[in-house]
Amino acid sequence: MSDAVEVRPAELADYEDVVAFASDTWADRREDGDYIPSVFEDWVDSDGPDQRTLVAEVDGDVAALAQFVLLSEHEAWAQGMRTNPDYRGRGVGSTLVHAGFDWARERGATVARNMVFSWNVMGLGHSRATGFEPATEFRWVHPEPDADASPDHQITADPHAAWQCWQDSAARDHLRGLALDTAESWALSELTRERLAAAADRDALSVVQDEAGTRGFAFRARTFDREDDGVERTWAEYGVGAWADQSACESVLDAVAADAARVGADRTRVLIPETVDAVSDVAATRTEIGEEPDFVMAADLTADYRA
Repeated sequence: MSDAVEVRPAELADYEDVVAFASDTWADRREDGDYIPSVFEDWVDSDGPDQRTLVAEVDGDVAALAQFVLLSEHEAWAQGMRTNPDYRGRGVGSTLVHAGFDWARERGATVARNMVFSWNVMGLGHSRATGFEPATEFRWVHPEPDADASPDHQITADPHAAWQCWQDSAARDHLRGLALDTAESWALSELTRERLAAAADRDALSVVQDEAGTRGFAFRARTFDREDDGVERTWAEYGVGAWADQSACESVLDAVAADAARVGADRTRVLIPETVDAVSDVAATRTEIGEEPDFVMAADLTADYRA
């Protein structure tokens, strides 16, 4: 079947075909359905040297979709991987994803990652079948913005202290060094010293310290506006929250709450490792916690992924 597949850049004219098989992807799990119909045209319009939206075509039908984005010199992100139900189980999705791997590898990437909701069994199976392997898992937590939040620890914006804390943290080990990317939404990339310094420069880094040293940190990756139940709300999104113990966790979350209020956010989400320690630390503060974790997968682009 794969010999009959033509992989090509997506075009705006593909919109109706893509929407026809993508609109109801998660109809049984999410009231707002799949996000692909709302982003497809923007994806195609913004394609360039560091981004490529691809479709697989079979006998004139759009049979699959995927987008690949370069996040750094060696990291690629795969998203929007969808296969038309009429063509599932026939190798079309794998052919398309491997073409995306080729595109990323030709531009220097050595790893491609993606994110899959933990309940998305079909997406997990598709990722494993195309060459992705398990990497890590995380959960969102949602401190309420609060201008009066008062952490028990001293709060600084020292990127070097944050970097050392990250290097020594269990969060880094579990997350394989990954945090939310600051340029591409819903993507994770390797957290670097430079990204922490950039966060400090834009007053978006909170480092928790006491007499024992640096105990935790969080950084604001971005703010964005989204309509929820017909109401426009501003969200502040934090690339990662890491801490040494439950007391530091509470101060990190208080620092996030204060920072979110300062930038006018109505809601927050903070990425934390999906570990018993981290999730129970947050639970002890009575902070809202997402119901389910998300999984991150990774494919080694130096390997023969077609083998």
